[in-house]
Amino acid sequence: MCETDIEIEKINKMSQLEMAFLWRNAPAGHHYFDKTKPYHEIFKKRFNKLGGFTEAISKQLGWE
Repeated sequence: MCETDIEIEKINKMSQLEMAFLWRNAPAGHHYFDKTKPYHEIFKKRFNKLGGFTEAISKQLGWE
């Protein structure tokens, strides 16, 4: 399994809450949000499929 496959597998195992936290708190240049890499689209599609940012997620993370 190559590095790309491992990272995609990690994304596919993340919960909606984990993804929301990472989206808001990832350091600048995080590879999941680099549009030149495949992770960006995969992360975005999965997060949206899980429901994206909801009011409940924001409350859980203290972003009310």
